[in-house]
Amino acid sequence: MTYTEIKGTGSYTPSKVLTNEDLTKIVETSDEWITSRTGIKRRHIATDEYTIDLAEQAAIKAIQNAGIDKVDIDLVVVATVTPDHYFPGVSQLLQARLGLGKIMAFDINAACSGFLYALEIVDKMIKSGAYKTALIVGAETLTRLTDWSDRNTCVLFGDAAGAMIIGTSETDKIKDIIIGSDGDVNSYLICDNVELKNPYENDKSTQDHIHMNGREVFKFATRIMPQTVRDLLERNHLVLDDLDSIVAHQANERIIDKAARDLNYPLEKCFLNIHEYGNTSAASVPLAIDEAIRSGKLKRGDTFITVAFGGGFTWGGALIKY
Repeated sequence: MTYTEIKGTGSYTPSKVLTNEDLTKIVETSDEWITSRTGIKRRHIATDEYTIDLAEQAAIKAIQNAGIDKVDIDLVVVATVTPDHYFPGVSQLLQARLGLGKIMAFDINAACSGFLYALEIVDKMIKSGAYKTALIVGAETLTRLTDWSDRNTCVLFGDAAGAMIIGTSETDKIKDIIIGSDGDVNSYLICDNVELKNPYENDKSTQDHIHMNGREVFKFATRIMPQTVRDLLERNHLVLDDLDSIVAHQANERIIDKAARDLNYPLEKCFLNIHEYGNTSAASVPLAIDEAIRSGKLKRGDTFITVAFGGGFTWGGALIKY
C-alpha cells in the first residue's frame, strides 16, 4: 500500500506591514477594538507583488526544505480565491516559473479551506499510484478584495503564501482527512463576480469586495472546527491526549479559543500566529504549519490535527504524523 507524508514546507509574506495603528488612519477603529475582537495586531499586504509571486517564493522554500530535485515533482495544485487572472491559473504560471515539466497543474477554490481540499486531492492522487511527488500551495492576495471603508472586515485580512511537498512514505503519516461543504445560500460570506454584460453597452466591469455576516460565520466556525477534530479522533480511535498540537486556520483568535474550550483542549497547545498575519485564507494553514515547524512547536514524530473553515461554507481537517 502507498502512504503519504509531508516532505517539506515553506512560506512567504510580503514585506509591507499594516498595523492596527495604521488602520486607525484609514477607518474608524482602534488597536484595542481590533485586538480584543480578533487577536490581530498586524497583517502583511502585497502592493507590488502578485499571487504568483508569493506562491513562487513559498514553493521554492518548500522544495529546498524537502531536499528534493524539482524534476521529481509530477503534480502541482494551488488553492486560491485571488488568482491574478481568470486564466491561466496560478498553478500553470507557477509550473513555468519553477521550470517544471509538462505535468498536471490546476487551481482550486474552496476559500479558507482550500489548502485542506488540495491536500485531500493530492493525498488520494498519490495513494492511487498515479503520482509520486506533489507541490501544494495556498496563496492569496486577499487585500485586493478588501473594502478599506468597512471596519468590520478590513481589519481581518492579509496576504501570504504557504507550500508543502507531499510524497510517498513507507509508513502512514497523513492518516486521515475530512472534507465537507454546505452551500451558503444566505450569502453570509461572499464576494460577487463582475456583473453580466449587455453586448450593446459593454459597461466597464467593477470588482466587488468581501461581504461577511460575522455573527453567522462565528457560529458556523465554532461549531464545525471542534466537530471535525472529534470526528477525526473518533474515526482513528484516538483521544485528545494523543495529539501534540492543533494547528487551526487563523481567522480569529476568539474562534480558536472557543473551539479549544469546547474541546477542553489547552489553548497553549494550539499554534497561533494570527497576531502577525491576520486571516490569509488558503495560505493560512500551510503558513501556520510551516511556522510551527520552524519554531519547534511541531517536531518530527509529532501527531497533530490541522483544521479549517471557509466561505462556501466549506471545512476540512487532517490528522497527520509529522
